[in-house]
Amino acid sequence: MPPAADAGDPVVLGDVLAPYGVKGWLRVRPLTVEPDALLRHPTWRLRSAACPAWREVALVAGKVHSGTVLAQLAGVDSREAALALRGAEIGVPRSELPAAGENEVYLADLVGLDVVNREGVALGRVVAVQEFGAHPVLRVVPAGGAAKAERLIPFAGAHVDGVDLAAGRIDVDWGEDY
Repeated sequence: MPPAADAGDPVVLGDVLAPYGVKGWLRVRPLTVEPDALLRHPTWRLRSAACPAWREVALVAGKVHSGTVLAQLAGVDSREAALALRGAEIGVPRSELPAAGENEVYLADLVGLDVVNREGVALGRVVAVQEFGAHPVLRVVPAGGAAKAERLIPFAGAHVDGVDLAAGRIDVDWGEDY
């Protein structure tokens, strides 16, 4: 069974790509099906390598532009301040998100699940879900954490047979030697 996600932990819905303009606006990559989903939340939580604790920041203004979100945050009023946030994760408390529908799952809920192939071989545990354009990719590390044996498995219908959150398991069509 995967570790239960803390209800107070934000769910990451985007990350800061770069400054936009000279007045502190940010270009944000949305990690949601609907790019404007982030704009529905008046307060964002930010976390970065430089500041690993989540902190609240008010959304002042924003819009969708060319598949990204342009956002102005309170207290970020220069290009330099925006540049300092490059790479920061943007989260929203789980309590502010709608419940996942039938046959839907938040990608954040996949982290910690065991991955088993059709032959019943345990391939490892999901340590991260990354976006690479066409579809998310599961980073799966075998028991013992041997990094050289890490697998990248596309989270797509052709490879994923099912997700059972209650059992803490993802069933995949993926060979042990892939």
